[in-house]
Amino acid sequence: MRQPDIAQVVADVYREAGSRLAAYGYVLTGTHHGAEELVQAAVVKTLVKRSRLDDHRAIEGYVRATMRTLHIDGIRRDATWRRLIPKVASRDPHEHASDVEEHDEISRALAALPPRVRTAVALRFYDDLTVADVAVAMHLSDGTVKKYLAEGRQRLAPVLGVSDEEPEQVPVAERSKP
Repeated sequence: MRQPDIAQVVADVYREAGSRLAAYGYVLTGTHHGAEELVQAAVVKTLVKRSRLDDHRAIEGYVRATMRTLHIDGIRRDATWRRLIPKVASRDPHEHASDVEEHDEISRALAALPPRVRTAVALRFYDDLTVADVAVAMHLSDGTVKKYLAEGRQRLAPVLGVSDEEPEQVPVAERSKP
C-alpha cells in the first residue's frame, strides 16, 4: 500500500476540518491566535506520529485529541511555572530602571543607524566576526565594511560613553605552543 503524500493530507485536513478544528481551538484557548497555534501544533504532532493515516475523519479525531492534550499540558506547565518562579527569581532589591533606560537608549541609537551600518556593527561586535568575515557575509569589500564600522562607531560612541577616536579593543588570545 502506497503511503499518502503528507502535504496533500495536511491540505485535505485543513480544507475538510480546518474550520471545525479552529472553532474547537478557540473554545479551548479563548483567542484566535491561540487557536491557530494549537491547531498547527496538533496537526504537526499528529501527522508526524501517524503519517500512514489517510482517513480524514480519523485524522480529525486524532488532531482534536492532540489539541486537548497539548492545551492541558500547557495549562499544567504554566501552573508549574507560576508556582516555581517566585522561588527561583532573584530577590535583588536593585532598581533596574536605569539599566532599562540605558538599554533603551542603545536600542534607539542602533535603530537610527542605516541598515548596512547596523548589520556591519552587529556582525562585527555581536557575532564577533573579523572585518574580512563581515565583508564576505555582506558581499562587500573590506574597505566598505571598515567605512560602515567607522560610521557606526562614530554614531554610537556618545551613547556607549567611548571616544570614537579610541582604537578598537580586540582581546588577544595566547596560542599554545605545539
